[in-house]
Amino acid sequence: MTPFTTLTGRVIPLDRANVDTDQIIPKQFLKTTVRSGLRRGLFHDWRNDPNFVFNLPEYQNACILVTGDNFGCGSSREHAPWALLDFGIRAIIAPSYGDIFYNNCCQNGLLPVRLPQAAVQELLHANELTIDLAAQMAGTHHFEIEPFRKQCLLEGADAIALTLKYESDITAYEAQNS
Repeated sequence: MTPFTTLTGRVIPLDRANVDTDQIIPKQFLKTTVRSGLRRGLFHDWRNDPNFVFNLPEYQNACILVTGDNFGCGSSREHAPWALLDFGIRAIIAPSYGDIFYNNCCQNGLLPVRLPQAAVQELLHANELTIDLAAQMAGTHHFEIEPFRKQCLLEGADAIALTLKYESDITAYEAQNS
């Protein structure tokens, strides 16, 4: 997974609350375990509208999504953060998230930032933004993140990488107990 340190980029505003994972990536795109190519299914049903924000040319290279409350609610589709990452989104800013979606984002290198509603409303109108994970700043707004998740994102360490840090200890333990 790619380490997340500092990100500066275009903001894509999606001023909608309660966006569930079925809307982020519909069921017909879940037949793969490959993480690439999912951008074509991202917000598939909404992209029929040519004025939907993800269709607009000025947002095609955006890497920061600013959105409404309870983003990623619903089912536990890990494909949802995969599709967002495949589109180029590396961070999401919202007042709150579905718990499973939040966990899936962190485990896949997509930074979910929680900010108060007033800050989110302000950032919906930003053209560009810098997010500094080490300083826990999104523009001028401080955000909280669990220290373990922060460290994993900074290092680009997923569950496998974390386990491999202890490979010599595991090997020694197995040698003693075999």
